[in-house]
Amino acid sequence: MVKIAIMGASGTIGKNVAFTLAEEDSIEEIILFSRPSSYEKIMGEILDMDDALAAEDTDATLTASCDYADLEGCSLVLITSGIPRKEGMSRLDLAVPNAKIVQEYAEQIAKYAPDSIILIVTNPVDVMTTIALEASGFDKKRVIGLGNHLDSLRLKTIISKHFHINSGEVHTRVIGEHGDHMVPLLSSTTIGGIPLNYFVEATDLKIETVINRLKSAGSTIISKKGATEYGPSYAVSNLISTIVNDSRKILTVSTYLEGEVEGVYDVSLGVPVVLCKKGIKDIVPVKMNKFEKDNFFEAARTVKKATYAVQNELDD
Repeated sequence: MVKIAIMGASGTIGKNVAFTLAEEDSIEEIILFSRPSSYEKIMGEILDMDDALAAEDTDATLTASCDYADLEGCSLVLITSGIPRKEGMSRLDLAVPNAKIVQEYAEQIAKYAPDSIILIVTNPVDVMTTIALEASGFDKKRVIGLGNHLDSLRLKTIISKHFHINSGEVHTRVIGEHGDHMVPLLSSTTIGGIPLNYFVEATDLKIETVINRLKSAGSTIISKKGATEYGPSYAVSNLISTIVNDSRKILTVSTYLEGEVEGVYDVSLGVPVVLCKKGIKDIVPVKMNKFEKDNFFEAARTVKKATYAVQNELDD
């Protein structure tokens, strides 16, 4: 049985992930970690969740904590803490203040849960993945960012709704930055095993429209309801379930690259990987057309520049 911790559990995503994973048979205990000022709120959340979970006959234990020592024995620690993105803000606007939080938490995770996997949700997630990797000193296979997993789900939704088909028939992927420089791999997207371009030729689907809708998906939700909630929470829960159950699914997450994809190195970006109970088993080869490759290189330059800037701020 598995013990995990959620740091930043008083936030919308953290508490939703905790509630979803409490029904996961393989998870025995979930530590809902927060700052001392949020401890009572966490206790209230747990009491509320316990009432709901009673109907499911779940055996998972939900524990409130603001003591790093309670991380001991965790197989996975999720970091969701940070300043949330508001309307009009880019994910990179959050970089420096959130990096200080992620750096502190990663250092404490390394001290109290040295054998765990760190999963980062805090934005800008690609930059934060590198910050957590450096602060923890872990092998890069055990420091994973949410990356483009959520973007890939959003792209699947856009395409399936356009064609009025079950989303399970759409096989697609987004790589690169989780931000304005994301790269949808439309050249390798299929619907029911048939390449997307065959459908595009026979319908009014505009590729440029699809890309623009995908890139603005998060901002659109934020402008209408103030924050993204269900999509990120499910995407994170899906990653954690895949890891703890050793499912070995191929999902697109942020990982530190050292030349494995198109020779890109010294930056964390979203790429397809095989996930297992030890973290990242393998990085999956990616085939891109010239347009996608050029955009992937641009994503690497953008994220690398932002990462260097944050690292310099932390060193000052």
